[in-house]
Amino acid sequence: MKLSEVQADAIQELGNIGAAHAATTLSIMLGSTIGMSVPSIKVVDLSQLGEYMGEESAAMVAFELQGEIPHGGYILFYITRESAVRLTNTMLGLTETNRPLDEMDQSALIEVGNIMVSAFLDATAELLGLVMLPSPPSLTVDMAHAAMQSLIAQLHEETNEVLLFSTELVCEEHRIDSDIIMMPETSTLVRIVELLENMVKV
Repeated sequence: MKLSEVQADAIQELGNIGAAHAATTLSIMLGSTIGMSVPSIKVVDLSQLGEYMGEESAAMVAFELQGEIPHGGYILFYITRESAVRLTNTMLGLTETNRPLDEMDQSALIEVGNIMVSAFLDATAELLGLVMLPSPPSLTVDMAHAAMQSLIAQLHEETNEVLLFSTELVCEEHRIDSDIIMMPETSTLVRIVELLENMVKV
């Protein structure tokens, strides 16, 4: 899976726009400024996924990309377990950090993931003219690479490598680190690249 420099730049800009909308949404929810990294694009061999994701325990709210491209891949709201507790504490008015994630925490994380991913996809749909809708969310709390491997096993196209396209969102005030990760099917990526290239030509 190879992207030209122009294609990679175009996808990066797409991520910038989508993530900016998601960051604004999270800022409003928390009443705090959210910092956003430049989106990074990595083509990762499945055998090396553990090295990229690490062994850290994390919460991951996953959505299958649907809409005009059936089975388009996945988009994820990814947050370390410690940050997840701090995030839900802020939302729920709690202070204890050394505690398990209970049902109320899980509901809050799903709601945050739903709102942020919807904001991301709304922004990219406006840019591309391509409607990508999130499926109902699925929350997993596990070691990061194990959760990703489970998702990859459900991809509809056989693949040996995946394109991980992530933007880090950071709230310094509450020490919250999170990512939005897009993991498109190969056919979805081809369609997105085509639309971006057509925009550049206009």
